[in-house]
Amino acid sequence: MESHPKSLEAKLAALAADPGGPEFVICYAADPDMGGGLQPTIGQGVSPQRWREQMAQLVEQADIDILLASVSTMDHLARDRRLFDDSPVTAAIRANDTTDIWHVRGGTYATQPSRPFATTTVREAMYGTLTPEPNQPIDVPLGLWSITFNNDLDADERSLLRYREFRQEAAAEGFRYFVEVFNPNAGHVDGPVGDFINDCIVRMLAGVPRATRPEFLKVVYNGPQALEDLVCGLDVTVGVLGGPASTTNDAYTLVRTVKKHGARVALFGRRIKSADDPLAFTELLRAVADDKLEPEEATREYHGRLAAAGITPSRSLEDDLVIHTPELL
Repeated sequence: MESHPKSLEAKLAALAADPGGPEFVICYAADPDMGGGLQPTIGQGVSPQRWREQMAQLVEQADIDILLASVSTMDHLARDRRLFDDSPVTAAIRANDTTDIWHVRGGTYATQPSRPFATTTVREAMYGTLTPEPNQPIDVPLGLWSITFNNDLDADERSLLRYREFRQEAAAEGFRYFVEVFNPNAGHVDGPVGDFINDCIVRMLAGVPRATRPEFLKVVYNGPQALEDLVCGLDVTVGVLGGPASTTNDAYTLVRTVKKHGARVALFGRRIKSADDPLAFTELLRAVADDKLEPEEATREYHGRLAAAGITPSRSLEDDLVIHTPELL
């Protein structure tokens, strides 16, 4: 049973009172098994046991606010180890594994218009079983629901209908959720993709009452204007996806930039998982998010930490200072 005060709750409450406040939520998306199966871990020579231990260390360090993992991983972390009972970190699961994240070896699913498939049910996600005992405590109170708009009437209607069903299921079970909106994976948009996505989000949430709205959103960073437009056009906290693995300075600059333009959440997966030292990387990511360090300063500090720990960096400091994300240049 969760008993420790959660940093997410305090930050969302503060942002509800002052949307422009300094609070910033960091989520670690440690769920590549939901999309890539076995290869995301063995491809990097990491056993499932070692991978879970890395997650546990990040929870214990508590520089993240949310750990997002698969339902099966939460069996180990939230249920067997009770890792979140005395932690400020909130446990979350991926509530649907849309087909555009199916990146299995030899597969071509991600090239086809996304379908809103969900392996788990809300009850299984919360309790680890379809038949919980009366008054059984909730192990995982939060989930991520993913939607991809493709400018394809049949595909987008199917996604919206499934989202409606999920909202009903979540409300019936008392399950909280946040929404991730991907850019089109197999559709053509006439005009800027950020405008298309923003209009789709606002149109979608216009039909959702406050009681069943998401806790917050996360979207692809489509540039400062698109982000500012969405933040101004919604009364829901907006965040961004961390994107593909890149340089350390790229990740830190992304956080500083999106915060400047109104975002108050960032979800990082591969950037944390592939770091030479995930604990040091995340500690300094938090320092940047809380305006304690500048991105370049934090990158230099990170390399100093690697040297002190005797870790050979994957990139030289010079290469790690390069910005790759086009919207940040």
